[in-house]
Amino acid sequence: MKKQKSNTNWNLAFWSVQLIGWGGISYLGYLFTPTEGGWRDSSYFVFAMWAGLFIGLCVTALLRAYLKRKVLLDNFDSKELIKVISAVVVATILYAGLSYGTGFLKGYFDLEKVEVPKMYENLGLGFVIFNSLMTILVWTMFYMSVKIAFKLNANRLERAELNATLRQAQLNTLKGQINPHFMFNSLNNIRGLMLEDVEKSRDMLTKLSEMLRYSLTKNDVNAIDLEEELEMVDNYIALSKIQFEKRLEFIKEIDQKTLKIPIPPMIVQLLVENAAKHGISNLKEGGTIKLIAKLVDSNLQICVSNSGKLLIDSRSTQLGLNNIKQRLQLLYGKAATFSLEEKNDEVMAKIKIPLA
Repeated sequence: MKKQKSNTNWNLAFWSVQLIGWGGISYLGYLFTPTEGGWRDSSYFVFAMWAGLFIGLCVTALLRAYLKRKVLLDNFDSKELIKVISAVVVATILYAGLSYGTGFLKGYFDLEKVEVPKMYENLGLGFVIFNSLMTILVWTMFYMSVKIAFKLNANRLERAELNATLRQAQLNTLKGQINPHFMFNSLNNIRGLMLEDVEKSRDMLTKLSEMLRYSLTKNDVNAIDLEEELEMVDNYIALSKIQFEKRLEFIKEIDQKTLKIPIPPMIVQLLVENAAKHGISNLKEGGTIKLIAKLVDSNLQICVSNSGKLLIDSRSTQLGLNNIKQRLQLLYGKAATFSLEEKNDEVMAKIKIPLA
């Protein structure tokens, strides 16, 4: 349906330009034709002007039909160029032949005697052919230029649409990886406590259900307010504290101006989860997870730090970290950054998201 509408618009534009173009040529021919001997006001000239308009419309319509069907713009090479040149030659002969022929027949059978201006006395078939060649050549160059411009624009739009579709598919794939990754860790925690403390296990299941409900409702969007994400982080910390008890201390420093800034969903939660799983869980005495969100040079900066060392298991797929990097790149390109480093017995993950 969309393609049919596009073709209709293209045909309407073509015929509009055809009528304006050939009508303009005829009118200019009328303006610049000498009035000597009543030439411009004769029925012969009026006939020739209208005949030229009609012949031009018909010949170029046929030329357009040939170029449209036979010349391939996607693979334009010397073979296609020969087709264009051949079409121009045939169209020139046809246009010149019809123009000269109709003029000759009109003059032969017309009883009106018209005095031909001196400047046209020595101009015959050769002039008609040359004039026809220039006219058809200019028309073809204009038509091909417009056709190529439309083709390039259509290709650009198709590539943009394809890239957008591909990017959305990649984002959906990445978001689809979050739930299994998160559920695996949470269910392992619940399994460990099931035989030790039923009440705590029940509390963890409640928190888990709230978080899963959140992740499912936000799975079809690419951005949510930071404020919503922080609510999920609070649920995760509450769930984690049931497991770690006093071994986990959570500090949150949030600039109020950042609460309504849109961010990719579950991206902060993944950082906090990573800090708990790979940092706090490896420390017998426990440690601190600190979350900071602030504005820095027209960027939103989110920093999640935890006590411990930056130790990456060679068997780890680093799914969470790779997920964050890929989503930031897909959504913001090089304008967003992600870093992970260790400094003074503290592991720090930092995200920078542009505001504009």
